[in-house]
Amino acid sequence: MYTVSVRDHVMIAHSFRGEVFGPAQRLHGATYVVDAEFRRDALDADGLVVDIGLASDALRAVLAPLAFRNLDEEPEFAGRNTTTEFLAGVIHARLADRVRLGELGPAASGLGSLRVVLHESHVAWAAFEGPLDTQASGS
Repeated sequence: MYTVSVRDHVMIAHSFRGEVFGPAQRLHGATYVVDAEFRRDALDADGLVVDIGLASDALRAVLAPLAFRNLDEEPEFAGRNTTTEFLAGVIHARLADRVRLGELGPAASGLGSLRVVLHESHVAWAAFEGPLDTQASGS
């Protein structure tokens, strides 16, 4: 399996509902270091997994709507605890959409899977990993 990873970061604010979260039930900030790892079984004819520049651009574009936002106030997250795990899944889905739409270039058509990791700190992180459907959609 070949991989290419790109990294960016995003700063958000949020709070959680539920006793299990203790003091994190209060509004607090988080700065996530975000890694997106694109995977494929074989390199393309140019020896690529995916265009690193386009992958970096896509990650930056996916994170931009979250940056410097209080996620508690975002309608799309109403009623949800925006945990690190949950956000990893959201970012994965948004990157997968960009792959499907062809925004990562022709090399991306051979991608098999994507892993998104959100690092809360140097000692704690969460990830979401799943296959990529690289067939272009009509929507």
